[in-house]
Amino acid sequence: MTARIFIDGEAGTTGLQIRERLIDRRDIALISLSDAERKDTEARRRALNSCDLTILCLPDDAARDSVSLIDNDRTRVIDASTAHRTASDWTYGFPEMTAGQADAVRGAMRVSNPGCYPTGAIALIRPLVEAGLIPKDFPLTVNAISGYSGGGKALIQRFEGPGGDAEPAFYAYGLGLTHKHLPELHQHTLMQHAPLFAPAVGRYYKGMLVQVPLQLWALPGAPRPELIQQALADHYTGGGFVSVAPLAGDAAKVELNPEAMNATNQLEIQLFARPDTGQCLLTAVFDNLGKGASGAAVQSMNLMLDLAPRAGLEDRLAA
Repeated sequence: MTARIFIDGEAGTTGLQIRERLIDRRDIALISLSDAERKDTEARRRALNSCDLTILCLPDDAARDSVSLIDNDRTRVIDASTAHRTASDWTYGFPEMTAGQADAVRGAMRVSNPGCYPTGAIALIRPLVEAGLIPKDFPLTVNAISGYSGGGKALIQRFEGPGGDAEPAFYAYGLGLTHKHLPELHQHTLMQHAPLFAPAVGRYYKGMLVQVPLQLWALPGAPRPELIQQALADHYTGGGFVSVAPLAGDAAKVELNPEAMNATNQLEIQLFARPDTGQCLLTAVFDNLGKGASGAAVQSMNLMLDLAPRAGLEDRLAA
């Protein structure tokens, strides 16, 4: 039986990307509303209660309102906002995060789509915490840069509208150290103390690079880079969308392109290290609109509806 899907907020950046991934699929049927109906609460209520699964691509308060409109026990929900990412009664939609997480998503009625920055940081940190290589009370720093699409329509307009050429090539933000993604990053890395999170934006549309520097000499037992790399590689052997490159040697690439995984649902982890100084740099490259948003939602949807796991995720979308 064909599953009925309603994207509430399909006109937004993430909603449009999800629609593009689903529009030609024959295993689902999309429920769409006209521009006028999207502003009509009763029309949205009907759509939310007639679908098998809804994906919410809305601001936090609007996402909570949409959930409140569902009055049946059948409609399943994926929320792409930050509203439910630390809620105990919602399942975190990062199937590769830990053992059993894919099964938890598969059986969930309510799934919260991860934020883009936390996706990269959690992918790098959580396996090492679970392996006992990073103590839960260890001080960590997360540095990251995103394409400007990560800021939604307002930031896209700022860079692409009149005067956009005058915008800086790069700028740091979140300087109050209270970025909205920090609570989920803190909770799902299992750390006792929130990492110091330093996000930035570049003058390019999409693509993300997340970096976690480690002073290996300060960790218990001073683990060698090979042990860190092996722990990550072992964690992600399961056919998901996260891959771990071999430990970079002397001929390692001298630069990382945050756009390298654009238009895919792939997240690529790579380590760079200096064994003589006991220093290691963990890096994750992925599409902030792919594995960091729309791709993650489609991945969870496929699990929840028992559809082909890689459907809508294999081919590159328009970059």
